[in-house]
Amino acid sequence: MPDILKRATRRHLALWLWCLILPALPAIAQAQAQLGSAAALQAKFDAVKSQLEGNIFKRPLVLESTEASGQLSGDIFAVLSHPFEQVSAALSQPAVWCDVLMLHLNTKHCAVRGGEGGRTLAVSVGRKFDQPLSEAQRVDFVWAAPTTSADYLSAKLSADKGPLSTRDYRIELEATPLPNGKTFMHLGYAYAYGAAARIAMRGYLATLGADKVGFTVTGKDASGQPEYMGGVRGVVERNTMRYYLAIDAYMDSPKQLQPRLAAWFDSTERYAKQLHELEREDYLAMKRNEYKRIASGGVE
Repeated sequence: MPDILKRATRRHLALWLWCLILPALPAIAQAQAQLGSAAALQAKFDAVKSQLEGNIFKRPLVLESTEASGQLSGDIFAVLSHPFEQVSAALSQPAVWCDVLMLHLNTKHCAVRGGEGGRTLAVSVGRKFDQPLSEAQRVDFVWAAPTTSADYLSAKLSADKGPLSTRDYRIELEATPLPNGKTFMHLGYAYAYGAAARIAMRGYLATLGADKVGFTVTGKDASGQPEYMGGVRGVVERNTMRYYLAIDAYMDSPKQLQPRLAAWFDSTERYAKQLHELEREDYLAMKRNEYKRIASGGVE
């Protein structure tokens, strides 16, 4: 392995993996654009209803991903078992997005900065174990004032740059009520990357990530078992699912941290083939320590 690949893999692998999971949706052709209204979102619900009712996830969920030249994107369309009023009230708040992001393995710290004139989410990302924040990297997401109405929510975050040569992050979520007291949501993401990130990606896919897969079924093996999407799109699909599950776990336990952490981990283990990384107690202990650091005013 060339020295440059070794350095990129050792020093930046965790950061590159976190780049792959940042939910974002810029206005580029490869990404599924926000539908932009309650009517359009309802029409999308009608279009994917059959997929929501029967799929490999065993829950009302449609997952899409795309890969193009220097760009990665993913979209989830899903039904949340929570009333729209609760979903909108929660996910229109930047601090709630910190709690959502903190559920992921690689998020070490998150804090809302600024005031009414402009807010950011200061997010520190790093490895899948306890580490000093000085060893993590910071990504600042600009929080845009959400669009809210009686039947539509649109929330957006953006960051011009991230670790290595990644850039143009956009996080966008939209939601609308369903007649049964539930909520239909769209979570989209996309971002661009350059040469340094491409090198780290190749190193990961050739080593630690060689056997990891996503959720899209690409065919069947000789024994008739499904074969799943691998490579970069597999990474995107795995982490898109992690963030959807984070939103769902937050809505289940908005005020209780320990049940929220346990629910997120347990839900990821239902897809262990794709999502298993740590043992349950290791994950819970790591997250408890990270939240203690936030509570103590640790510098991010």
